[in-house]
Amino acid sequence: MRAAIFRKPGQRLELGSIDDPTPGPGELVLKVEACGICGSDLHISDNHDGSGGMPPLKPDSVMGHEFCGEIVAIGSGVDNGLKEGMRVASLPTIGCGRCAPCLTGDVKRCRDARGIGLGDVPGGYAQYVRVGAAESLRLPEHFGKGDGALIEPLAVGLRAAVRARLQPGEHALIAGAGPVGLATAIWCRHFGARHVVVSDLNANRAETAARFGATEAIDASKENVIERYKQVAGARPDIVFDCVGVPGSMQLAIDYAGFDSRVVIVGVCMHEDRIMPVKPVTKELDLIFAYCYLRQEFGLCIDMLDQGRIEASGLITDRVGFDGFADAFEALKTPNTQVKVLLEPDRA
Repeated sequence: MRAAIFRKPGQRLELGSIDDPTPGPGELVLKVEACGICGSDLHISDNHDGSGGMPPLKPDSVMGHEFCGEIVAIGSGVDNGLKEGMRVASLPTIGCGRCAPCLTGDVKRCRDARGIGLGDVPGGYAQYVRVGAAESLRLPEHFGKGDGALIEPLAVGLRAAVRARLQPGEHALIAGAGPVGLATAIWCRHFGARHVVVSDLNANRAETAARFGATEAIDASKENVIERYKQVAGARPDIVFDCVGVPGSMQLAIDYAGFDSRVVIVGVCMHEDRIMPVKPVTKELDLIFAYCYLRQEFGLCIDMLDQGRIEASGLITDRVGFDGFADAFEALKTPNTQVKVLLEPDRA
């Protein structure tokens, strides 16, 4: 099958051919409908030595963990009602299905977990992908092409809001208007935050946030973020979400936060960083880290989209086939106006 293959750090993804996947017990094979480009893939593709906190990606790996597709093959022992021809979105992890984390939906904590698109199992930058049946959820028939690829980043934003213990009427500041920041804004608004303010150094991205739950956008390249925030909300935020994940962004979030508030670290920084402890200590902040999501949170995202209670299709700003994929991937490594770019393997 065709796939966009990682050869070595810093080198463009290469269009090539790898073996078709075969489902093992409890597994499925999906014909990939769409797969989103994630910021973590961009970082990992340039990770030479594992210094970013994650092991280097193995040569000839296939990335891609934000995908949806049609079931085309089913392994033995699958008895959860899934059939060939059904469209599903899958968690990018295959668990053992027996341990406590798997049974409670926290599949990423399974000791035998295999990550899809991160070196263990080839990911969704391909025509087909092997997934766990227990980690696959059926998509509503009315979902548009590629909508299922948004479930994964939406689940990240949901997890951030859940970890923040956000209460109706609270004020939130979201630093970073990329896909995760916008997903977080969607859920903050859904859960009743009074002010949902998104800041970004890219003015276009900041303005985009208004379509996805933000009540105000701040162009951090021109405005003093916290002074502008206080003009909008009347005080410092109750919750600050760091959805940037670069050295210095955690300290900025701490600086923005008010006394007795919460700082939620959502963006994954893959480099050493420093903070000034006196700031969170004297403000008595709660520092909270949000990573991945539960299976039931993944399912809730599908249900909320299905019921029209959240809207996210506008996050998709471009769709490309294999021929244009390497260029689109490289372009996202520098600031631009794109939000979520999807690979559609069957697109000409």
